[in-house]
Amino acid sequence: MSRATQQQPLFSISQVSTLAASFGDDVRAYAAAGADGVGVWEIKLGSDSLDEFQASGLRCATAVPAVPSVHALPLLPGPETPRERIDALLRSLEVLAPYAPSAVLCFTGPGDRETAVRGVRKIAREAERLGLRLAVEPFQLEGIENWSILNTLGDAAGFIDEVGSDAIGIQFDTWALWNTPELLDEIPRYAHLIAGVHVSDWREPTRGWADRVLPGDGAADLPGIFGVLEDVGWEGFYDLEIFSDNGTFGAAYPDSLWDLDAAELARRGREAFFNCWSKRRVPATAAGRRGET
Repeated sequence: MSRATQQQPLFSISQVSTLAASFGDDVRAYAAAGADGVGVWEIKLGSDSLDEFQASGLRCATAVPAVPSVHALPLLPGPETPRERIDALLRSLEVLAPYAPSAVLCFTGPGDRETAVRGVRKIAREAERLGLRLAVEPFQLEGIENWSILNTLGDAAGFIDEVGSDAIGIQFDTWALWNTPELLDEIPRYAHLIAGVHVSDWREPTRGWADRVLPGDGAADLPGIFGVLEDVGWEGFYDLEIFSDNGTFGAAYPDSLWDLDAAELARRGREAFFNCWSKRRVPATAAGRRGET
């Protein structure tokens, strides 16, 4: 699958990137910086948020529920039992539906596969009723035991097959997948399942899971990944998602991007993304292997 070169990709900013800012400050800053969308985080929503969102002119990229996984996440607060967490996710779908997100994130969390499959299946039925799409996210192998049972696009595709719902796709995350073996071969294989793309870069050496950097400031070959995503026909949002701990999760990095105000982060994030985008290419190895199939 290929298409003509996309001249202007859709760029959005996931609200965790400006963690300390309010919902209203976020959407005003993102719109002023020239973003096309916002990745809504339920934890930021207030009584006026829908009005502020609609007034901003932005569209909603992947939305993130307050409780984003079936199994508990050791590094984040929330209910402990899968039943409580599934109920919370079902309520979140109702809350997020008015924003018309391109997808709603859903982690498995670390735990047994059977419970995760049953839980996501139940959530998918409700998503289908509401006209929403879930996006399960594979996680970086380093630290996966705190987040997920899925590491690669192939893992996620197999999980989706087990769930058995057309309402589920994959959340592609450059930070989580950049060093996955055979990633550039997996992208064409599973392109039809990609429901969202989160963008950040891998600091080398990294200091932890919440130590992500702006595109182009790390070790990931983002131009190569962007080139293959464009080549297979991805036309959805490239959603900047920055975790950069300033003490919120126990590691106060002195150069934390979370210490920037929303307007500065939005401006710098958009500039960094488009700089990487301008260098996009399909690596010769990936193009050659696809040509053989």
